[in-house]
This record gives sequence, C-alpha cells and structure tokens, in this order.
Amino acid sequence: MDVVPVEVSTWLLGDRRVNRLGFGAMRLPQTGAAFEPGSPPRDRDQSIAVLRTAVELGVNHIDTAAFYFSALRSANELINSALSPYPDDLVIATKVGPSREPSGEWRSPAGPGELRGQVEENLRQLGRDHLDLVYLRAEGPGDITDRFAALAELRQAGLIRHLGISAVGPRQLAQARAVAPVVAVQNSYGLGYRAQQDEFIRLCGEQNVAFVPFFSIAGANREAGGGTDAAVRLAWTLARGPHVLVIPGTGDPGHLAENVAAAELRLSDEELARLDELHRTGSA
Repeated sequence: MDVVPVEVSTWLLGDRRVNRLGFGAMRLPQTGAAFEPGSPPRDRDQSIAVLRTAVELGVNHIDTAAFYFSALRSANELINSALSPYPDDLVIATKVGPSREPSGEWRSPAGPGELRGQVEENLRQLGRDHLDLVYLRAEGPGDITDRFAALAELRQAGLIRHLGISAVGPRQLAQARAVAPVVAVQNSYGLGYRAQQDEFIRLCGEQNVAFVPFFSIAGANREAGGGTDAAVRLAWTLARGPHVLVIPGTGDPGHLAENVAAAELRLSDEELARLDELHRTGSA
C-alpha cells in the first residue's frame, strides 16, 4: 500500500517548524503497559517500520526519552536505527530528570550535577552531536531553577538547541523563563482529563510556548492506551489552540495511520461544544 503524506498545520518550536501532530516513542520498546518490567518486548522490525512510516506520513516531531526501554528494546536506539541519517527537518525531543536501572526500577531524580550525564546518554543513544529539544521533567511542585539552569548551561555549550519543561505548573514555567527561553511545556492532558489545566494552556499560548500533552488519547487511563474515538480525541486536543501539539504513540502500523489521519479531522462548532462540556464534567 502506498504511503500518502498527510498535510497538517504547523508550529514553530524555537527556530524549528514542526507539524502539530507528532509521534511519541514510549510504546515502541514493548507491548502492553510502559515501564512494567514484565511487559513483552515489541518486535524490532515492526517498531522500525512504524518509525519510518511515521516520517513518510509527514511526522517531523518525535518525542522520546532514554528511560523508554524494555528488557530488549530502547526507544532511542530504535529511532537511531530506523531514521539515521536523520532528515534535516526532523525534530527529536527528549526528557531528562527521571532515569531507570537496567532492571526497570526508577532511580532517584537527577540533581543539577547529574543532568549532563543524562544529556550525553541521549546523545550517544540517538547518535547526535546535539539534541533538538530537551525537557526537564519536574518531580513535584518544587523550585526547578537550579536544574533548569544546568540545562541552560548545556544549551550555551551547544549540546542542546532548545529547552522545555514537563509535568509542571505556571509557577515553574515562570521560574524556567527567568533562566532561559522555554519553547514547550509537556504535561499529561486530554479530553475529560485534567480540565484544570485549561487556563495553563491559555497562558502558554499567550507566551508563545507550545503545549504538548501526553496521554491525549488515553486520558485518565494513561498508558493503558487506546480508548474509543481516538481520532476525535486528537482532533479535539488540536482544537484547543494553534500552539497545542500532540504526540500520540503506538507500535501498531494500523493505529499509526489512524492517528496521523486525525490531523485532518475537523469538528463542527456543535461537536466541539458538546465535547467541551464532557471535558468540563470529566465524563468523556
């Protein structure tokens, strides 16, 4: 079957223009729930094929992390194997802060002095001399100034092109912006899930900061994944604002095509109003 690229709207992440519908790599290393030590590794050839097809369909924004791995598979290594040498327009975003033991157990969150090692590990796994976008994943509501400043130094050194923050609130965004430019916020959000973030999304738009929700399909079910009307959920999320990007992830080629096609789905005003009401009541 021929692969036909899908035309989607775009957003400027710093100086890198990306299609608003990207791809999340969390599901590539395993089937079943992510981060579960017992989750079976996914077929390597299938994961590589999904990545290559995503790019052929027009995806040029891939979200990953060094802690996305299973017993046999690493998301970063799969991306490197599938897509290197990388297309010039491809933006790869990764996250630092959390990390896992080879067994899968979570380590203590990284302090400022440990972040360079995490950045260098992502560089090694991805086969890059710099990272397009690095998110600092906050661990709770505390001050992130020192850790973000450590990443800002790595940006000045040329190891990182753009910075973002993840799992944060407005106060932490202000802390980060006082240190260095922030091009994106990545938080858990979706239809009927975490409606209290609606005001934060508006604030990000006012400050020209992209909002990149994860679990936008699964919502409260999180990495259990799927759910009904995935395309509608993605289309609704994209309708939250021109600065809202989505990164649905899958290891299934069929689901990939459905997700990418969702970028072209246009909901009527009546449909959006009905979905907004479901979102506010948490009943979606």
